[in-house]
Amino acid sequence: MAKQITDKVSWVGKVDWELTRFHGDEYSTHRGSSYNSYLIRDRKVALVDTVWQPYDREFVSRLKQEINLHDIDYIVMNHNEIDHSGALPELMREIPDTPIYCTQKGEAILRGHYHQDWNFINVKTGDTLSLGDTTLTFVEMNMLHWPDSMLTYFDGDGGIMFSNDAFGQHFATESLYNDTVCEAELMYEAEKYFVNILNLYSPMVLKKIQLILSMNLSVRMICPSHGVIWKNQPMQIIEKYQAWANAYQENQITIVYDTMWQSTRKMAEAIADGIRDAAPNTMVKILNITHDDKNDVLTEIFRSKAVLVGSPTINYGHSFAIAGLLEMMKGLKFKKKKAAAFGSYGWSGDAVKQISARLAEAGFELVNEGISKLWVPDQTSLDDCRTYGRDFADALS
Repeated sequence: MAKQITDKVSWVGKVDWELTRFHGDEYSTHRGSSYNSYLIRDRKVALVDTVWQPYDREFVSRLKQEINLHDIDYIVMNHNEIDHSGALPELMREIPDTPIYCTQKGEAILRGHYHQDWNFINVKTGDTLSLGDTTLTFVEMNMLHWPDSMLTYFDGDGGIMFSNDAFGQHFATESLYNDTVCEAELMYEAEKYFVNILNLYSPMVLKKIQLILSMNLSVRMICPSHGVIWKNQPMQIIEKYQAWANAYQENQITIVYDTMWQSTRKMAEAIADGIRDAAPNTMVKILNITHDDKNDVLTEIFRSKAVLVGSPTINYGHSFAIAGLLEMMKGLKFKKKKAAAFGSYGWSGDAVKQISARLAEAGFELVNEGISKLWVPDQTSLDDCRTYGRDFADALS
């Protein structure tokens, strides 16, 4: 069902309460998501983005209930990943000659996905499209988070930014707006989204936000393509992005480990005891990578000023789960964070050295060479781990 959000703009997207995984199995969506599409009516009519491919027929069917499809004059595709463009082929079968406004790279991606010779019109930053009494202005947002991404600004109804992935969250809600949902849940999902989707592009995030702010646009709402519409104090999410993109950290240390026979877990808990002794005001979180969600773990690492990564030595290396986490940590390009490794071993203690090397490769500053303990740590070994934790905390001050 379409929902009127301003005099001229309707939401015509899809709320997906059942979504639990996204980007294949790369991203967890514990609170579902939405695929937001918007219909703008003036003397001319523009459709901004579509929805994910599994809902293409439902989308077009619902859109027909809202408007005669032949009355749609323009289609604006801010970003062409299949969760946004997936319904486009079904729609274009109905209105094949409708012009599609997108960046040059957007056209290339749409051609690569769907192999169709549609009526593409390429736009770049500063280009405009008149709808009659109102105007759309396009702003390239390349690498936020794909090369084709752009933002479309609508100067009617007090000013609306259609920002696509930027400022979004995987958050299902039928009520649409940020002031109608639990703020704590919303802000966590917005932060998690930034960490797992946009953090590696932080320099470009800051640059593009500065460009947007320099345009002195009136902004009544920010309408992303996933999650809520920022209606109440919409600029708050832009301020959050500015903070998050600037080597963000809190007074937190996160300890992430994997364990086979609980030896590495015992080390993690003893290290945490030592950290709390030395730095009682520092938040310490202990997470088991095989039990805790990897994207939530990465969000905690993002918040932290330092991280300790632990694994038993397995087959002369570290565990499969820790290897995956380290690869994701490298890919997200965290900045100005410190780290060290720890772990138990039997006859070969290679895991700590390997983890340390991977942490350095991922851009973390190593505090020390890490700590290893043979077999199941006894009381003396646990005391050593507590001392290690105190020394680690002291090294951060």
